[in-house]
Amino acid sequence: MTVARSAGDVLSDHTVFEVESIDRMYCNVWVPRLAYGAGVQGFFVGHRGHHYASTALMDPMTKAFVASIHGFVTARGLELVSFGKERKDDVAQQFLARFTGTEGVLFVGRAQEKALVWRTQRRYNPATGEPYAWLVRSTAFINYFYFYCLDEDFGPFFLKFGTYFPYTAKLCVNGNEWAKRQAANAGIGFTALDNGFAAVDDVAALQQICDRLGPAQIDALLRKWLAILPHPFTDDDETAGYRYELSILQAEFSLTHMLDRPVSGRIFFEQVLHDNLDIGRPDQVGLIFDRRIIAKGRAKTPGRFRTRVITDGVTPSLHIDYKNTTIKQYHKEGRALRTETTINNPHDFGVTKRLTSLPDLRQLGFSANRRLLGVQTISHDPIRGAQAFHDLTAPIVTEEGTRIPGLRFGDTRVHTLLQALLVHRLLVHGFTNRDLRTLIAPLLGTTAEHITAGKMTYDLRRLRAHGLIERIPHTRRYTVTATGLQYALLFTHAHDHLLRAGLSQVNDPSPPRKTKLHNAARAYQAAIDELTQNARLAA
Repeated sequence: MTVARSAGDVLSDHTVFEVESIDRMYCNVWVPRLAYGAGVQGFFVGHRGHHYASTALMDPMTKAFVASIHGFVTARGLELVSFGKERKDDVAQQFLARFTGTEGVLFVGRAQEKALVWRTQRRYNPATGEPYAWLVRSTAFINYFYFYCLDEDFGPFFLKFGTYFPYTAKLCVNGNEWAKRQAANAGIGFTALDNGFAAVDDVAALQQICDRLGPAQIDALLRKWLAILPHPFTDDDETAGYRYELSILQAEFSLTHMLDRPVSGRIFFEQVLHDNLDIGRPDQVGLIFDRRIIAKGRAKTPGRFRTRVITDGVTPSLHIDYKNTTIKQYHKEGRALRTETTINNPHDFGVTKRLTSLPDLRQLGFSANRRLLGVQTISHDPIRGAQAFHDLTAPIVTEEGTRIPGLRFGDTRVHTLLQALLVHRLLVHGFTNRDLRTLIAPLLGTTAEHITAGKMTYDLRRLRAHGLIERIPHTRRYTVTATGLQYALLFTHAHDHLLRAGLSQVNDPSPPRKTKLHNAARAYQAAIDELTQNARLAA
């Protein structure tokens, strides 16, 4: 068996199988009609028939709800755990290891956490001076009750309820655990790998299972367990439209490559971490999600856009941040390459938080994983440098006799264009003339207003003629071709990491630190001088 030499080798020749799946999902469970003041007023006055809405009417509901939870714990002989500083997942694993059934409640946990609540504020009529109650949103530390459960279809999950009006809850599920149970029910043999798969008899069938997980299955899980667990709303409340709904707080989308042996994963990360931290200005790699980043002004894009390497012991992981979203890549249990995109706020991509948006988020997350791996693969695959150099720098003469200049290697503007292509390759829907101007302006030390649309059209024409970009049909947008990405990577690598660094070492008469190249250049020059002097020739 050969040893991988590059990241591309690892993915093409040393991957046993790959599976992409929705991983961990954290959902908000809420009653939409109680999310605004008029809705709360309608609940207590219009629905329950009270004369006004106030916290005095909420308190009996809270006490009854908490009492029903304690009654549920006692009736089922469950353990009520008060969470401290320990990890809740560790506690859950202990109970799960002792559980002998196929479905049920493992235990109930209790913790104080911050939450949004409704409060009554006394206000006064400016005309008569009479006081009246007014509902306002506020925050408070309240008790949350965690129901850790085991479901036949979803495996371990938890549902936690706040104990103060409007009694919002949170649901946490794992798509890989769901896939394991569906695969077992379908008779597909597999070996588990934490929240993934170490071996699978039928990879294609497993991938079809993973693709099936969507809003319908998650909503069905919630309805099933709301009928089992205590919650504060009655059947009459639900009939009147005060019904729990789901929205997405966090969604993880994972792509797992099971490798043939641990050394393949180590080689992949050695290559990736060596070359992918600065190429193509990865601090702007948020463009992988097709979102324009505004660096200055009132409309400045919030958040940090960065690439980080985090080491846990001797195991590194690569993290790429965009607003509230992170792409994480790591060597899972020394056996698999895991790439996962975690979206913490769907609004970052113009997508609603409702559970029905899960298919759109799935496409965003899985596409981000694939594009990141694509860039990493191409950036480490061998490229025929001589041919690439000729194709890029030589002028082109069209059939009509029009001469289109080449892209000269040492030209600052050409180098800036190639850097921009590395970023624009990551755009989902391509880029426009204006997008290119906005990006290359700071690289050239100027502003977009000083670069005319005509100059960009000239550059776009050169890039198209050399096959580096292509126009999206029926639009004015462009995408970077595979050839364009290869050439841009090769030239920027050679320019930034070889020539610029090497020439600075050779030409600096008094460098702060003597390098091997500097010493070799001085020794070579000294040998030439000695040879010419001995030959009595002019140097």
